[in-house]
Amino acid sequence: MKKTLLTLMCLSATLPGVAQNKVDNRLGDSAEVLRQMIAKPDSVPKRYLDRAACVLVYPSVKKVGIGLGVTYGRGVLVCRTGTNMDGKWGAPAMYNLDVGSLGVQLGGSSTDYVLLVESKEGADKVLSGKLKLGADATAVAGPTGAKAVGANDVNADILTYSRAKGGLFAGASLASASMDADNDANKKLYGKDVSVLGIVRDGAVTTPASGEALVGILDKASPARKH
Repeated sequence: MKKTLLTLMCLSATLPGVAQNKVDNRLGDSAEVLRQMIAKPDSVPKRYLDRAACVLVYPSVKKVGIGLGVTYGRGVLVCRTGTNMDGKWGAPAMYNLDVGSLGVQLGGSSTDYVLLVESKEGADKVLSGKLKLGADATAVAGPTGAKAVGANDVNADILTYSRAKGGLFAGASLASASMDADNDANKKLYGKDVSVLGIVRDGAVTTPASGEALVGILDKASPARKH
């Protein structure tokens, strides 16, 4: 009995640390995905990254279940600071992604996603609560490479970019996906209950050490806009 009690006590002491490691790992994985995808000339164009008010990164999204299973991912949202959301990049917020039946298209692959929220109005929609793409906000596959150079400005709230493991761009649409804040992960990251609006708009927290690499990549790749 004493041995069982001791085991339970040890587990309860280690679980918070395990959960924290998962959140820190998510930030590290997101930083690496973003670094690789903005470095490739046929991936996320600087032109659209510079216009973005927010960026969402979902590393290693996998299909859950068999056959008509759903595709579910956990990622990170980073937005620019300032009234017009054109300043430097702020503290990260944890986000969930539910892609519904998109798993049928992707099969058993693991796919990385980068989403560019192209305006303050689009950011308002993302931050308003659970959001369904195609219904609450418009999302289209973002142009890449030569297409991006010659493309007219895309009239959409969100541009989506995806990459299957092995470097292959999947080209999958996220038109039916829904996104919302991962409040449990945000609490673990910041050590207190804090809303996404508190993180992004109110400056209620500062970037933790585990999020500095991700924010640093964005600050270097796309600094605050000059007025």
